Amino acid sequence: MPAKAQVGNKAPDFTLPADSGGTVKLSDLRGKKVVLYFYPKDDTPGCTKEACGFRDALPDFSKIDAEIIGLSKDSVAKHDKFKAKYELPFTLVSDEEGKVCEAYGTWVEKSMYGRKYMGIERATFLIDEGGTLRAEWRKVKVPGHVDAVLQTAREL
Repeated sequence: MPAKAQVGNKAPDFTLPADSGGTVKLSDLRGKKVVLYFYPKDDTPGCTKEACGFRDALPDFSKIDAEIIGLSKDSVAKHDKFKAKYELPFTLVSDEEGKVCEAYGTWVEKSMYGRKYMGIERATFLIDEGGTLRAEWRKVKVPGHVDAVLQTAREL
């Protein structure tokens, strides 16, 4: 993996297994804008709300030739169930080893009920047609997030 993700630099490339048995290589998506969003876990309340938000806004993202990719450490089998349950029309990739989370700085120490543990920080990265990281949102709060990403993507 190259250096850590940084706005203004090339987005760290990756090849990961995707839902439905495919794979996604980020550099193969050059020529399109890419919304890469990291989320903690399939089928949990916040992650479901975020995924459904991107699902509902997909026609607007499609108009500006933007591809949406969701990433978590869940297995492809879990992604397939999550996609089917909520009719998610975009790709979910599995980073079970956490290498892409490391490259994008989303594998962080979290705290819940006073207990510290490692987990994925909800974050979204906007990559332009040439593969450059143009914007990032960290510690994402779901309400209003999809609209903010769409607005920034439209301005690219």
